[in-house]
Amino acid sequence: MSTIYHWPLLSLLTWLPVGGGVLVMLVGDSRASLARWLALALALAAFGLSVPLYLGFDAGSAALQFQEHASWVPSLHADYHLGVDGIALPLIMLTTFSTVLVLIAGWTVIEKRPSQYFAAFLIMEGLMVGVFSAADALLFYVFWEAMLIPMFIIIGIWGGARRVYATIKFFLYTFLGSVLMLVALIYLYLKAGSYDLDSFYKLPLTLHEQMLIFLAFFAAFAVKVPMVPVHTWLPDAHVEAPTGGSVILAAIMLKMGGYGFLRFSLPITPDASRELDWLVIGLSLLAVVYIGLVALAQTDMKKLIAYSSIAHMGFVTLGCFVGFEIVAMTGSSQGATLGLSGAMVQMISHGLVSGALFLCVGVLYDRLHTREIGAYGGVINTMPVFGAFMVLFAMANAGLPGTSGFVGEFLVVLASFRANFWYAFLAATTLILGAAYTLWLVKRVVFGEVANEGVAGLKDLNGREALVLGILAVAVLALGVYPKPLTDVMEPTLQHLVQLMSVSKA
Repeated sequence: MSTIYHWPLLSLLTWLPVGGGVLVMLVGDSRASLARWLALALALAAFGLSVPLYLGFDAGSAALQFQEHASWVPSLHADYHLGVDGIALPLIMLTTFSTVLVLIAGWTVIEKRPSQYFAAFLIMEGLMVGVFSAADALLFYVFWEAMLIPMFIIIGIWGGARRVYATIKFFLYTFLGSVLMLVALIYLYLKAGSYDLDSFYKLPLTLHEQMLIFLAFFAAFAVKVPMVPVHTWLPDAHVEAPTGGSVILAAIMLKMGGYGFLRFSLPITPDASRELDWLVIGLSLLAVVYIGLVALAQTDMKKLIAYSSIAHMGFVTLGCFVGFEIVAMTGSSQGATLGLSGAMVQMISHGLVSGALFLCVGVLYDRLHTREIGAYGGVINTMPVFGAFMVLFAMANAGLPGTSGFVGEFLVVLASFRANFWYAFLAATTLILGAAYTLWLVKRVVFGEVANEGVAGLKDLNGREALVLGILAVAVLALGVYPKPLTDVMEPTLQHLVQLMSVSKA
């Protein structure tokens, strides 16, 4: 084994981007070119460090790996404890991968305070890695709240005309839900005597205690996903955010809600999760059907993709909780693992596909400075390479077999069928609704005759844009054709999670 595996990889992945972001900020806008290259070098270094994390990961183990443990706040029994398992690792790699692409995508587009823009994304990258690798609940909460600050700044400074409204709404929704989570964490700390997550998993709790803790967690994670009816902040945030902000918001930040359910709700409150699974399943199916119909009515490309994200994230929460129904129906935990696998694959796939679609919208916006669907038409005639990419990502968004969008949704629908025919029936409507709003978007924007002089004067992708979209296209197709490298990493951890879910604490 290479000596790099003896390095504190998780600390490097967390603090290198944070420290690097501060350094990029100090370089300043007067040396914007240096700031850009330094930021890209730091992002590439972080991605490079995540590769040995994957290569050195023992895919046959469910235990936390690459652990780092040091005393942090001794008086509170809170430790600086990091570690990764099969749930955290894919999300960390998605974070480092997406950040590199976002920085390249904004290379020449961002003219206002470029050093601060690139610094904000680097700092946010490190904090998001901290969220996924924290094995101490207080440390997790610090990272969870701190990552709101860079996104708040990104939308507030580089956003659209209503950026202040969108920023305040985003911050209030996510912050207020997190306050209830903090209350639950403090209660668990008082019961367990430490903030170590493993001690929370072993803590006996009555059903009444679990119910209250579950609802407190639900307030934080449902907002982050976001689930209906606390989803209204997301379309506003997406529409007003710059392209890079929309990509990271969709690709990474929404996944923290799903991650929270997997890391906290299911193993800490298994009995309450079982009792209230109907609530989460119902809201998930509502997101798939109702939000899919809402997406059909949109005239703004970004808003359509934002509502599409809410519908697709409904598959994540459905996959997380449908396992309880499967166990009740069949007495077997195999189907529960299937649903969790589908939820995880869907999170990674959605991160790639939604990020790519927002980048496609950004390409068009940079040229015509409008996101209105009615302002386009016949783009394929003047931008054939771009048109090919956008159609590919649209097909993935609609769940076309052979793309990553199909794999996760198929696994969740299959698991839902084992639990209840009507769950599967309603979930499968996304194959119709998803195709409807996605193809409707493509038809109006990409195909047809050239609609106006603005479209007639469009220039096709430059080398930088083609590189970013090309990399994402390869990732979407690779995961769609051969998801085994991802599912192999997740499987033991998810099987262990099912065991924790199956044991009553009450």
